[in-house]
Amino acid sequence: MQKRQITIIENFEETKFCTKKRANYSQKVEISLALRIDLMYNERMSKTYFNNRDAENIEKIDRILENDLPDFCREYFVGISANTTTLTRLNYAYDIRTFFKYMCTKIPRFKSKNVKEIAPVDIESLSPFEIEAYLSYVEIYKDKDGNVIKNGDRGKSRKLAAIRSMVKYFEKKQIIRYNPTASVDTPKLHEKEIIRLDSDEISTMLDVVDTGMGLSERQQRYQENTRIRDLAMVSLFLGTGIRVSELVGIDMDDVNFDDLSFVVTRKGGARVILYFSEEVAGYLYDYYRMRQADPDLKNEPALFLSLQKKRITTRAVENIIKKYSAVATPLKHITPHKLRSTFGTQLYRNTGDIYVVADVLGHKDVNTTKRHYAAITEDIRRNASTRISLRDKPEDN
Repeated sequence: MQKRQITIIENFEETKFCTKKRANYSQKVEISLALRIDLMYNERMSKTYFNNRDAENIEKIDRILENDLPDFCREYFVGISANTTTLTRLNYAYDIRTFFKYMCTKIPRFKSKNVKEIAPVDIESLSPFEIEAYLSYVEIYKDKDGNVIKNGDRGKSRKLAAIRSMVKYFEKKQIIRYNPTASVDTPKLHEKEIIRLDSDEISTMLDVVDTGMGLSERQQRYQENTRIRDLAMVSLFLGTGIRVSELVGIDMDDVNFDDLSFVVTRKGGARVILYFSEEVAGYLYDYYRMRQADPDLKNEPALFLSLQKKRITTRAVENIIKKYSAVATPLKHITPHKLRSTFGTQLYRNTGDIYVVADVLGHKDVNTTKRHYAAITEDIRRNASTRISLRDKPEDN
């Protein structure tokens, strides 16, 4: 069978061509797309995936505030709501809940109190050592259900950031005068090696999705029913570098095959237009047409559906990628984010422009992109050294 792979961008000239092409398209489709997005928001405000997700997150935060956090914490969560996503606030709520539980069970002078009785003055009384002892505690502990939770340096850093954010908020409001987290060092983070697929592995991955080769008999039976959908998802990951949350949030109305574009909701809720190649369009249109032809799904806005004909979940997508990659690249732990890294790597190798990569991947800070793809810079430097000639080459007679 002939190997197939997703072509990203072959050279920088093509990148510039794509940019010009998009500029031409923007004059024609900017108004229609803006109107279409407005209609999606106005007509289906309560039905969209991201609005439902935000509503669920807010409900979870309210339950934690009601049952598991001191009453004064509500002011903090209201105060940061304008500048944070619901998911960020929910994760903060989980981490702060763990911290207060630690205070009431592990610090002797607070053992006579329950969490609801903790006051700002109690936080003010903590020492930097007690904060450091908490970070040591969360390396490995049991949650309220008895599950063992482990945290490396990144996990401890996030937990410290949650406490520090809350204390700084009340310090700014002059409710707390002493900040015990100020002199606590953030755990040193070690950069992880970026795991990505090479060109041959991309081809193998697509072949596994397409043919089911290497899967178990049970997996092959499922693959027969999901092949077209899975090819569309994997090609969209590899050809556009979108996040898994962005993929599951795509609706049917978000895709435009006229100019090979689609709308995604980025982190923070921003709606942006991205583009896909004709190669990706082939896989995507096969699924789109099949999805559109099912009369039972006329009222389901989601593009990618589970076998239960509901919007597919991020966990389901992660398991699908894990299933295929275990066959295609058994020595690499491939996730949707690794497919995103694969796209970013190929785009950077072929353009050498870190700002293009940052824009397409949706990184707000280009330094984030630089950290992720710094290892590739050496290849680009080596390649650049061959582009300069000191003398004109003699012409053939």
